Amino acid sequence: MTHVQAAAKPSGAPSSDSSKALYGGTGTRRVTVRDIAAAKRRGEKWPMLTAYDAMTASVFDEAGIPVLLVGDSMGNCHLGYDSTVPVTMDEITMLSAAVVRGTSRALVVADLPFGAYQEGAVQALRNATRLVKEAGVGAVKLEGGERSAHQIELLVSSGIPVMAHIGLTPQSVNAFGGYPVQGRGEEAAQQLRRDAKAVQDAGAFAVVLELVPAELAAEVTAALHVPTVGIGAGPDCDAQVLVWTDMAGMTGGRTPRFVKRYAALREVLGDAAKAFAEDVVSAAYPAEEHSFH
Repeated sequence: MTHVQAAAKPSGAPSSDSSKALYGGTGTRRVTVRDIAAAKRRGEKWPMLTAYDAMTASVFDEAGIPVLLVGDSMGNCHLGYDSTVPVTMDEITMLSAAVVRGTSRALVVADLPFGAYQEGAVQALRNATRLVKEAGVGAVKLEGGERSAHQIELLVSSGIPVMAHIGLTPQSVNAFGGYPVQGRGEEAAQQLRRDAKAVQDAGAFAVVLELVPAELAAEVTAALHVPTVGIGAGPDCDAQVLVWTDMAGMTGGRTPRFVKRYAALREVLGDAAKAFAEDVVSAAYPAEEHSFH
């Protein structure tokens, strides 16, 4: 068959032992890829967010988010670039180390940026090793399905867990000519199925599905024995991820259709800045209680 083979499903109902849950459980040690695999067997859904600094990461860690991604999305929402393409290994490494320092429980996954693995498996291993040794991350993520299988295989065999990323791969924005939905039409759907199977067979512990039709994402999720992480891929993935600035309403302008805003931090922060400025101009701040004698 050309499509992904259906994985054997665990017998019986999902485990009711909530203490082991990735989100809402009682565990305090670092989440590992073994915990991620166990959640798939239990049929448990779990959340993932991006993080780019120690303070924000500590908030998400305290909130119980089990997996934090130091994504190359930092290019757009943290570093002021127009896309993820300019992000460098130095930038990813520095910010990944900050996120690790700001957390105690979350599994921290760092992106391999554009140009850090495309030359081949040896280049991928060199850069992934840097992220593990210098930043202390627990896993890395790289884009591409069949074309990245050799890189994934070498990293995993070398002891570095890998999260794969297929569907819309933002580092390929110049090749795609934008950010179109992937997997529409039978030929494209077949390629996505092949990509999913290739990265699973290469040893990836999870697969991000970005901008994929919900029905196809549900099919792939049911077929794989490793969890899928959806972003614009419908409700049936094992996990869901959002860029935190989109999720919390920090991003200005339009956000993608799949984003749900859970706060309005841009407005809150702007109002706080204006209130501070007005207090300074009116000499209301600093007041006596803020002064030393």
